[in-house]
Amino acid sequence: MTIREMIIKYQNEISNENDLTPDRASEILVKLSALLGNIADEITRTEVAYNRVLLEKLNSETKANRAKILAETTSEYEEKLNARNTKEVAIELIRSLKYFLKAKEDEYRYSSNL
Repeated sequence: MTIREMIIKYQNEISNENDLTPDRASEILVKLSALLGNIADEITRTEVAYNRVLLEKLNSETKANRAKILAETTSEYEEKLNARNTKEVAIELIRSLKYFLKAKEDEYRYSSNL
């Protein structure tokens, strides 16, 4: 299972918040936080691969803008975008889980004070 597939799996689980318990939310939060390192490695790998393609296109084209457009039509560019988007999704899921857990904590405190 790829990192992106794992993120999508967690995203689907989180989106069904009726079944999401605070314990499970905490587990997912820890796993997503751990995956950020792997995502950073993937971003680095895809950036380097894309930069190699871009350099190749710059060397073969007379105009830089044309070379850039050609480089952006490659699979390396698509992988680069996917890696960056995966990071953004992971960060947003982490934020959402933190908010969810904070709301549950506040709810628990409020109900125990009654």
